[in-house]
Amino acid sequence: MATMTANVTQDAGRELRRIVRTNEEIKSVVARAFKINLMAMNAIFLAKRAGQSALGFGVLSNELRRFAMDLQKQMTLLREMTYGSVATVTALVKQARMNRVLERARKETTGKGRGIIDEFLRNRHGQAYARHSEPIRALNRRLTQMIGDTTQLVELGSVLARSAKIEAAYGGPFSASLMQVSSDFERTIGEIQRSLESLSKQQD
Repeated sequence: MATMTANVTQDAGRELRRIVRTNEEIKSVVARAFKINLMAMNAIFLAKRAGQSALGFGVLSNELRRFAMDLQKQMTLLREMTYGSVATVTALVKQARMNRVLERARKETTGKGRGIIDEFLRNRHGQAYARHSEPIRALNRRLTQMIGDTTQLVELGSVLARSAKIEAAYGGPFSASLMQVSSDFERTIGEIQRSLESLSKQQD
């Protein structure tokens, strides 16, 4: 029984550490999405200054701004899901602590009292683990699915950034400035893709 409690504690500890790392990556992606939003607003203004020659660049910059807002919403949903995981894992940790208290009481008890504690521990552990472990697995499955959906969204952002780079070449006197902005879009989206790859690996 003590081994079972120790295993639950170790599993919960690993899950909490994974959640912390996941939240760090989510915060990183949110910060970069916010950066893309600001860059896109500046790019739209720059495209207006460049006039007709940067019309396509302006359209793509506006789409990148929408992409950034969609990405921020997606990451908010991911963060809410990880909070749900924290609550579930914390409940499991509390259960394991209570089991340790009961296990100490068991060691100091003899006769029928010890048998009653044994039975209680067996039932309590099995029910608690089933009650908390399945929601954790379900949340992790949903998290993995949402990371996959977000990866597809970011792939769209990458296509928009590459297209903006092509359009920048037709920006006339503003071509160099537009090219710099489109390169910044591409680099930042590449950083987001690496964060999502890290998130995916953490779910394995």
